[in-house]
Amino acid sequence: MAEAERIIGTPDIPDAEGTEGDEAENRVEETAPSRGKRRIMVLFAVAVFAYLLDLISKMIVVAKLEHHPPVEIVGDWLKLDAIRNAGAAFGIGEAFTIIFTFIAATVIVVIARLARKLYSLPWAIALGLLLGGALGNLTDRIFRAPGAFEGAVVDFIAPAHFAVFNLADSAIVCGGILIVILSFKGLDPDGTVHKD
Repeated sequence: MAEAERIIGTPDIPDAEGTEGDEAENRVEETAPSRGKRRIMVLFAVAVFAYLLDLISKMIVVAKLEHHPPVEIVGDWLKLDAIRNAGAAFGIGEAFTIIFTFIAATVIVVIARLARKLYSLPWAIALGLLLGGALGNLTDRIFRAPGAFEGAVVDFIAPAHFAVFNLADSAIVCGGILIVILSFKGLDPDGTVHKD
């Protein structure tokens, strides 16, 4: 009987193939959460980098450029000119600073909730840029004059014939553009690709 089993190749362990399949499936299930954790770490690393870059640049601008003439970088095409902006982009809505503060706080909460389902590296980078930029401008709105939640944002990058902006604004715009590109390509935050 044993000789017949050896020739036919009957496995000694029942359902050996099924066991191997289950082990492979378990390995895949184990790697998915760790991949998600890595993407969340990327999101927060990008956010912290963007936030610190914005914060440090604003501290330097307030200390060295505020109440001084603009510094020419590329002639009249690009200058560093410190201004305080109580509104949104282009100085729109200066009377609604508290609303912009609330919007920035809402964006941060939405990104934090979305991070739990994040398995896409490009989405992690895009959301990290948005989060870092939103935190940068929210810090200004909470802590700068004229008061808590009504503070004016420090802007200093002044291209010719364009609005003065800061690095937080740049991070938000870059993150937004990346999200639009990812959406057009059909890539979802969970890493799945859909075709319409």
